Amino acid sequence: MSEPKATTKQRIVEIIRERGLLRLPEPVQLASGEMSRDFIDGKAALSRGPDLEVACRAIVENVGDVEFDAVGGLTMGADQFAHVIAVLVGVQWFVVRKEPKGRGTNKLVEGAKVGAGSRVLLVDDVVTTGGSIQKAHDAIVALGATVVAAATLVDRGEVAGRYFRERNIPYTPVVTYRDLGIEPVGGTLVTS
Repeated sequence: MSEPKATTKQRIVEIIRERGLLRLPEPVQLASGEMSRDFIDGKAALSRGPDLEVACRAIVENVGDVEFDAVGGLTMGADQFAHVIAVLVGVQWFVVRKEPKGRGTNKLVEGAKVGAGSRVLLVDDVVTTGGSIQKAHDAIVALGATVVAAATLVDRGEVAGRYFRERNIPYTPVVTYRDLGIEPVGGTLVTS
């Protein structure tokens, strides 16, 4: 029997606060280029298998009845979610490299062969401006696949949601900056 949605979300908030949220004395630069005193380490927060499973189940629950054939996103933020969700749901996983490997098959997308007819769920751990998940979106769409939904563990602002709304793609963060009681971060919308 699964936990009620509110209980699951609260448990994830507690896990992130306990093991992934650092309040720093001075602002640091995030991967997005934004500055913040609140640093969220999603990988450290979910380094325990049972906690990662709870988060992946919450992502799948948030996505609802959206059907997808493959799950993934930009490495490293998406990797753990792609692998666990693929096992939980029985779909394929993929990883979008930050750049092609430069040898062998020289692919940008590894794992499942996504392309025309593939329905894809994009995932990421912590988004600020959404640059990583947007890069994954662009790579998957370039292969001819359809992004049917996007989901994140934590959304630190409003930019990623706006990006996906403009493309009519359902976007569901499990936890937001409001849930964690931190200031929103994120500047202008990144466009491709």
